[in-house]
Amino acid sequence: GLLNKPQDTHYGFIDKTISSSQLFNPHLLYNNGEQTMLSAIRRELAGASSFKFSVAFITPSGLATLKQELLDFKGQATIYTSTYLDFNDPKMFEELLNLENIAVRVLDDSIDAFHSKGYIFYQDGAFKTATAIVGSSNLTRSALLENEEWNLKFSAAHDGHIIEQLNRAIDRLHDRSKPLTKDWIEAYRSRRKTRREIPVLENEAGPLLPVGGIVPNDMQKEALEEIKKSREAGDKRSLVISATGTGKTILAALATREARPERVLFIVHREQILNKAIEEFQKVLDTEDPQNFGKFVGATRQLDKKYLFATIQTLSRDNNLTQLDPDQFDLVIIDEVHRAGADSYRRVMDYLEPDFLLGLTATPERSDNTDIYEIFKYNVAYEIRLEKALEAKMLVPFSYYGVKDYTDASGQTIEDTSELQNLVMDERLDHIIDVLHKYGHTEDVKGLFFCSSKDEAHQLAQALNARKVNGKDLRTVALTGDDSQERREEVISQLEEGNYDYILTVDIFNEGIDIPQVNQVVMLRKTESSIVFTQQLGRGLRKAKGKDHLRVIDFIGNYKNNFLIPIALFGDNSLNKDVIRQRLEKALETGSLAGVSNINFDKIALERVLSSLGATKLTAMAELKKAYTELRNRLGKAPQRLDFARFDAPNPTVFLTRGDASYWHFLQRIREEEAQELSAAEAAYISFLDRELLNGKRPQELLLLKELLSQQELSVESYRRLLEGYGAKADQQTVDSVLRILSLEFFTEPEKARYGERSLVTQRGQKLVVGEDFFHRYQENSYFRGQVNDSIEAGLYLNQHYYDRSGNLKIGMRYSRKDVCRLLNWGSNQEGVVNGYKVDADTATCPIFVTYHKADDINDSVKYQDHLLDETTMLWFTKHSRTTESKTEKAIIEGNYRLDIFVKKDDSEGIDFLYLGKSKRPEYAENTKIPTAKGEKNIVSMRLPLEQPLAPDVYKHLTYSGKTSV
Repeated sequence: GLLNKPQDTHYGFIDKTISSSQLFNPHLLYNNGEQTMLSAIRRELAGASSFKFSVAFITPSGLATLKQELLDFKGQATIYTSTYLDFNDPKMFEELLNLENIAVRVLDDSIDAFHSKGYIFYQDGAFKTATAIVGSSNLTRSALLENEEWNLKFSAAHDGHIIEQLNRAIDRLHDRSKPLTKDWIEAYRSRRKTRREIPVLENEAGPLLPVGGIVPNDMQKEALEEIKKSREAGDKRSLVISATGTGKTILAALATREARPERVLFIVHREQILNKAIEEFQKVLDTEDPQNFGKFVGATRQLDKKYLFATIQTLSRDNNLTQLDPDQFDLVIIDEVHRAGADSYRRVMDYLEPDFLLGLTATPERSDNTDIYEIFKYNVAYEIRLEKALEAKMLVPFSYYGVKDYTDASGQTIEDTSELQNLVMDERLDHIIDVLHKYGHTEDVKGLFFCSSKDEAHQLAQALNARKVNGKDLRTVALTGDDSQERREEVISQLEEGNYDYILTVDIFNEGIDIPQVNQVVMLRKTESSIVFTQQLGRGLRKAKGKDHLRVIDFIGNYKNNFLIPIALFGDNSLNKDVIRQRLEKALETGSLAGVSNINFDKIALERVLSSLGATKLTAMAELKKAYTELRNRLGKAPQRLDFARFDAPNPTVFLTRGDASYWHFLQRIREEEAQELSAAEAAYISFLDRELLNGKRPQELLLLKELLSQQELSVESYRRLLEGYGAKADQQTVDSVLRILSLEFFTEPEKARYGERSLVTQRGQKLVVGEDFFHRYQENSYFRGQVNDSIEAGLYLNQHYYDRSGNLKIGMRYSRKDVCRLLNWGSNQEGVVNGYKVDADTATCPIFVTYHKADDINDSVKYQDHLLDETTMLWFTKHSRTTESKTEKAIIEGNYRLDIFVKKDDSEGIDFLYLGKSKRPEYAENTKIPTAKGEKNIVSMRLPLEQPLAPDVYKHLTYSGKTSV
């Protein structure tokens, strides 16, 4: 509690030079990076027993960012708000009223201005404390995540004077306010309608397209410049990758306006899209006569028009295609060009010979093995993925809610094999309605439901139409691939006009359909691929007037593929479970994705996702080959290790899947035609480089090898200067350690045998010399030389971009016991005997390894309850049969060893441990006893203070006691 940390208050208000954990000192919140107002509120809600908010302005999108926390909150809570300036929307009040566990009171401010922004959180414990955040942030998405706001967060005891003042202010609000009711909302709605102008404090979704001449935004300017460069360089084809909803057609029209071609052909895959494309081209090319725009679709043949818009179905027919001259068009643009693997597209692209062919797509990665990059000669003019588009405000932000699907009384839930009758049973319908009530918009819903089958879509639509949400009859309709184009257009028009709340479908809206007004997407099916997930999410991300955010409700059952959800949300291609989990937990902790959107899971849904992630093998050979093929397609050549390091692709180390494996071994196994044969000795050298150095956790070995392979020998002094120039440690201990690694002296006998027992570097006096056999093979075999150079360059790239250039351990990164022995300059690999901790006298170091949640089958005598007391302190237990007078433990207590703390949540996280940083000298140590099968054993417990407090998401990950983890 606060009273246990008086130094924090002293640090914050009196003297910043004193030592402090900085957990309870006052803090200014101004939405800088991850330290947002939203993350601060979410963190305080997690530890509060009650709260009171006094906020003048609240928006539905602001409320959406805190929805899960407000629903989960179990204590006493009151929100005070107002009608000041009639800013607050009636539907926001409806949503507040739906929060049954939270009291809401309203100040009906027709005269007095109510403009407060204060958030007070009360904590009950041994010491009663309160934390307040007071400043400029209203409860709006922008104020919580983006705007330059000033909010002061401070803590005090319940009986402190400042808390007394805040409570008095709250009491005054209580006396002046009235409870929020349905009748009050209706009266406010009627009164508000008569007001001519409601103030708009912010447009949280960013600007829509301007009326009149369309001016490109910053990203479009950049894309246009790159397209122009490609054209002027003589390229005949170029590809633009642009996330769903970012205005690919507008960009194409802008590129057309800039290129000033005499004849243009725009190709789409559906007539409905064609009509919209003509509209958007006419907006951009507003000086052109509308008579210059024509169609080539069905029976319409306006082939003489300057701007011709055609469907691929009509154009690709032989008797239609030959009506055009191959060189008739200066510019040909193909929309949704990831379809270009189909025969119809190939026929058209092989026939036409324009000056320039521009392809547009949101999803170049395909599941049908079509290499779109090859079709466009590996020439990508510009690329904007979902996260980048959100950051640039090209799309509306979204609030994603992962919620558990229906579970019956016996504990059975929806899973991959669930039959139709289980999907449409009354109890599941009740659950769906309840979720829509809790998480959805309260009115003006324009939604899409994605179902698992056509039958489910039809039966659910019929059943939902007999239900109510928020007191209003649901109006839904099923629309599938069986429906005609006319029927689809009619239903979409009805949704846009507000005559339907939801369209239920399977996959016909995955791409190509533009319904900007969609403000709610409901996913009622398992995630089969991250590509489809992103396409369906994208259906609601387009901007529209009056739409400030999208709500996404994802029903998560017991599906094997739940691990694809975070992969899709983050566009993550790492194939690394730790990376995916860390990104997910950081987004949940900070409350934001791409700075504007937010992700929420209820507890059970989160456990299902984490359980799926823990159970899947992302690095199975099929996944590795798929990742390899995607990058090969992108590059037009066999990718090297450095390519995987540089591009949005898996880390090259994920390809080391067997004990002797290297990236070369992987190429051999997939029968990559460019993988030439290596001798056993050469393969052993490559295995050593890839398995020991490629990870980039320390650069010293890589730098020495790179230098020696160019000049064979180097003085120790020159090597030190080389390290210093790079920014790496160059002390004698480190140099000696590097030589033990490269001479294989560091390694165990089995490891030496695996690596051929040949030294890569030796020392002769003050000279460092490359191994003769290694250098000879490097000189004589160009393929081997390329493999060696690639491994070294990729390792240095990974070091520079992920680890510490000095070669020191980096907080927040993961290391194996062997990595730690190496980076601490130990004389040999002690990974087999380190266990919980081990001291090294030569380096005066003692790494401590903690598995936070021990496996159930571990012997009780070693199942010590090491745990974090808070973000700054670990309670740690030594091995048994030790006391404070034991030699090693006494030296640790006296501060004779550097202590480095490494933790993993449980054994499902593999062999690597998260580095938490150094510990200062133990704050205290005491002898205690633990029961074992052979009686009580002596043990020492120590309180280890970390030099740096843990990041909130790391602390939450380690201390969360859920059964599932990754």
